[in-house]
Amino acid sequence: MTKPLYTFDDIQNLEFPPVIVYAVPVMVALTIVEWFLRRREYIHELEEAAQSLGFLTDYAPTFANSDYNPVRYTQRRNAYAEEMKAYIADHAGQSRAEKHNYDIKDGLAAAGVGVGNLISTALVKAATFGIILFFYNLTPLYIPTTWWSFVLCFVVVDFCRYWAHRVSHEQRFLWATHVTHHSSEQYNFTVSFRLSWTQHIKVIFFIPAALLGFDPFVFFICMQIGVLYQFWIHTELIDRMWAPIEFVFVTPSHHRVHHATEEKYLDKNYGSSLIIWDRLFGTFCPEQETPNYGILKPVNSYNPVKLVFHEHVDMFRDMNTYRHPKAWWRIWFGGPGLTLDKEKHYGFYKYKDGEVPSATEAQKERKVGRETPGNVVV
Repeated sequence: MTKPLYTFDDIQNLEFPPVIVYAVPVMVALTIVEWFLRRREYIHELEEAAQSLGFLTDYAPTFANSDYNPVRYTQRRNAYAEEMKAYIADHAGQSRAEKHNYDIKDGLAAAGVGVGNLISTALVKAATFGIILFFYNLTPLYIPTTWWSFVLCFVVVDFCRYWAHRVSHEQRFLWATHVTHHSSEQYNFTVSFRLSWTQHIKVIFFIPAALLGFDPFVFFICMQIGVLYQFWIHTELIDRMWAPIEFVFVTPSHHRVHHATEEKYLDKNYGSSLIIWDRLFGTFCPEQETPNYGILKPVNSYNPVKLVFHEHVDMFRDMNTYRHPKAWWRIWFGGPGLTLDKEKHYGFYKYKDGEVPSATEAQKERKVGRETPGNVVV
């Protein structure tokens, strides 16, 4: 079969099914349903904690005693939750339910990041399409468009995505394009919207799929499906699943481990759709207890711009601190948890007249030591 070659205009004129566009209303609806279920679970946990401390729940608001008025019921329910929180705080400190309280502001921040990602994706669409198309036309290989080519392409793309994801945790420049996704201390569907506006540079990891000769139509459909798969695994509502599914596919249980801050969970479960890559390359870890989420150096902000660019700012700040090309190289291409030694990376450039002070003098002046710039891999 003769391999078809494409120009950029040809790709633009192809009628790609807008899978993600069709999926957006479903994703929004599921996010609202999740919020409602999480809110109900949260109030139930508050009731259990308050009752154990002697709080009377006989007059808890119900739909019936709220005259079947949904607005009044919601208002009474929220006031009831606040009353229980205050009672628990007075008698036993913070309730364990607070750990999983649904943070509306955090969700809105994630939505802001998501909208920015859609805009940035549209702006760089020509570049990402062009890179894949260039390497597809370059290779003599060609895999025809059949049902099995979609399956094979999905597996190959997922393999590429595993390494793109893993390297993004091991190399600071790429970590800056990914840390946004991990910055939330919540774990719900809105976290899947936290996609950095600079993450498109990782298209280079998918060049091998283009070189294998997958038709660009097949490639981009599989990319969309892979992105959509990520949505449903960002929830605490789904527990462990059927063992064969847990063995092959990434599930919410697997991905909760990936977002955890506990030491035993760090740098685990990089898989996007298939967990088999983690099993093969030694990065798999099962979920043992409910994790704490986020990054080891919290951002503490709901500002979408800060959530996206805070690590980039930290990198340039560290470059200003360690003014030496060798240090700059390590800051950009070393690990996110990199530790730099000032004396080693400044050498005689740092000190007046090129003379390195004695250890005692250096300690007094606090010019020699070890500092950890930036965020730590989560």
